[in-house]
Amino acid sequence: MGGSSVRLRNLASLLLLTAMPALAAQYPQPLAEEPIPAVATLPATYPASWMLVHDMNFTSLLDGRVVLVDTAAATENLKGVMPAGQFAIFTAASKRPEIYVAETFHARLTRGTRTDVITIYDRSTLAVKGEIVLPGGKRGQFVSTKNSFKLTNDEKWALLFNFTPGSSVSVIDLESRKILGEIDLPGCSMIYPTGARGFSTMCSDGTMTTLELGADGAVAASRTTKAFNDIDNDAMFMMPAMVGNMAWFVTFSGNVQGVDLAGPLAIPKAKFSLGTADGAVTKWRPGGWQVVTADASGLLYVLMNPAGKEGSHKDGGTEVWVVDPAKQQRLRRIKLASPGVSIEATREANPGLVVARPDGTLDVYDAGSGTLRKTLGGSIAISPFTMSAVQ
Repeated sequence: MGGSSVRLRNLASLLLLTAMPALAAQYPQPLAEEPIPAVATLPATYPASWMLVHDMNFTSLLDGRVVLVDTAAATENLKGVMPAGQFAIFTAASKRPEIYVAETFHARLTRGTRTDVITIYDRSTLAVKGEIVLPGGKRGQFVSTKNSFKLTNDEKWALLFNFTPGSSVSVIDLESRKILGEIDLPGCSMIYPTGARGFSTMCSDGTMTTLELGADGAVAASRTTKAFNDIDNDAMFMMPAMVGNMAWFVTFSGNVQGVDLAGPLAIPKAKFSLGTADGAVTKWRPGGWQVVTADASGLLYVLMNPAGKEGSHKDGGTEVWVVDPAKQQRLRRIKLASPGVSIEATREANPGLVVARPDGTLDVYDAGSGTLRKTLGGSIAISPFTMSAVQ
């Protein structure tokens, strides 16, 4: 047996050597040497077709990531990846070349001493520039919600939501990379930047409280609106679409609620209905996770479910309704090729509408015509729940 094996190996080697000249003749030019390391650099200003997608990675929550995607490119749509571990949350600056990821680590991966940090990434290289260690193990951990991590004070400060289950917000100076303080939010949650240096928060009694911050990051003034969020009968989704300083929320039953965040106090505007339409099994209602988005012109896009009922608000939707909030009018309906759970519009002149499907696939539609432009497969993301168009 041993002799036969040796002879077979020798024969295979001889055949390979015999074939090599013929192969070499087919490829007369050697391949160019590839430099090592091979590092690409991204543009300092991302094109308007690019989008940051938060992949929670439900198959391995320790290995979540933020994915940079070109929604318009014919090929090579994936532009970069940043790790985002353990129910992380991210936000990107528009006035400095940085992206921030608030994440959590344990000394023994799944157990041991917990450390919460804000990791700072360079926008062009996606290299880590530094980190800010967060004290107390308080960072809120839940499915990605944009309004748990926001910037204020001309993007000099970050505001991070904590949940222990007592709720609070940490104020972080991004220039000195220091924690300025912590603000308790009894009965309230989430962060909606308001005015020049402050934020509003959504409270359990249906009001919003606005907190103005002083130069030291402490609360200088606090005011609360009258109740306008009908939590028992028609609660608002927590993630609004932003058009300038106007936050456009949608409600579980299909209303649109504007809140003006430009001044020192959040000012709720008159509520209006998305309307009704044929084709519903019971009733058209908003459904999904990130259910409303806006394009650069200020139009709203709302993910709609035809089987809306009590408790259907996370079920996703089969259509996207396009709404002009200034006219309080629905303009058109986009029928989706596959149901979606989250949507985001790009800031292009002819915007794309990105729809995250339950299987992690991203569909890109023409927001104007409603036609499906392309489908980006599962190699982009596994569990995309929130998406952010580049600013």
